[in-house]
Amino acid sequence: MIERHRMAWHRNLHRWIVPYALQTIRMGLRAHACGGQHVMFCVADHFEPFTAGAPPEVAQRRLARWTEHLPLLARGITGADGKPYRHTFFYPYEQYARKIMSRLSDTCKKGLGEVEVHIHHDMATSEEFRADMLHFKRLLRENHGLLSADRRTGEVGYGFVHGNWALDNARPDGRFCGVNNELIVLKETGCYADFTLPSAPSVTQTAKINSIYYARDHPRKPFSHNTGRDVRAGGGCSGDLLLVQGPLTLDWRARKKGILPGIENAEIGGGRPPTIRRFELWRRQHISVAGCPQWVFIKVHCHGALEKNADMFFGGPMRRFLEDLIEHASRRGIHLHFVTAREMYNIIKAAEAGENGDPDSYRDYVLA
Repeated sequence: MIERHRMAWHRNLHRWIVPYALQTIRMGLRAHACGGQHVMFCVADHFEPFTAGAPPEVAQRRLARWTEHLPLLARGITGADGKPYRHTFFYPYEQYARKIMSRLSDTCKKGLGEVEVHIHHDMATSEEFRADMLHFKRLLRENHGLLSADRRTGEVGYGFVHGNWALDNARPDGRFCGVNNELIVLKETGCYADFTLPSAPSVTQTAKINSIYYARDHPRKPFSHNTGRDVRAGGGCSGDLLLVQGPLTLDWRARKKGILPGIENAEIGGGRPPTIRRFELWRRQHISVAGCPQWVFIKVHCHGALEKNADMFFGGPMRRFLEDLIEHASRRGIHLHFVTAREMYNIIKAAEAGENGDPDSYRDYVLA
């Protein structure tokens, strides 16, 4: 039994443990600084109301809980800039239902969040994937007034999360994707950034961790985003797609069998509610744009439509965490900003362009 547990813990650890060790040494004490630090906090929800083949009435009930209780969760929860907590719903293409999306759209238009794109597919072709993304983008924009537009060109953009973590055909067995040039197709169909990672302990976890970076697609090979080039202040786009990772680290206070450290992959839910201790683990990974260390980006993820996870959001733990987080940030001299995925991207692009000061000014920097 112990041997099986060790094997499960070690599963795919080799993919990222060496970069993690090197990054930890390189960071040293730098990530522990607080005073004057701005932290952008984003919840990326893989929102799947029809998951596990749920019938329409179950999906409607799951959505209704969010539309009814999200305003209560967010009430009075504001960051240092006075902006309220906001949620990002990455909605799956294959679960689209007009009535569901209309209700979700109405909730978001009250200032409670934004909708972005999610997909689960298997053995897809590049042509099929391109058609699906263009179709879904058109549905969300024309039928529901969702998604964002480039302030300069007017092009409709979207943030992306890949189902089953299998971005760019990342699984060795080729399941749950099939598209080797997925990064290129995403870029060409208007994707502004991918928010899939981290995925540990999945085999799809990249060697690149705790990073905001550009990946260059190799159309004949899968898993092109395993490596990439960090976004830098004063730099520019140096790849096919921007990837915004959430924190990934070892948690030595959550030991397995009292010996091995747990894996902290920034997932929140019924079995893993957020805490201030976890927030400090996330913050200390210091995910930022090179050359702009005072702006730190924390993206956590969840599957919020599932009942056990909705219980965490609306049963008290999430509200208590947000209240504690505001107090903790104030006490530590951290400027806390609640942002959507789009706003996080805009602030990243502002940092890349060499902007500084209060990141709240750049929530609509590129995409409005």
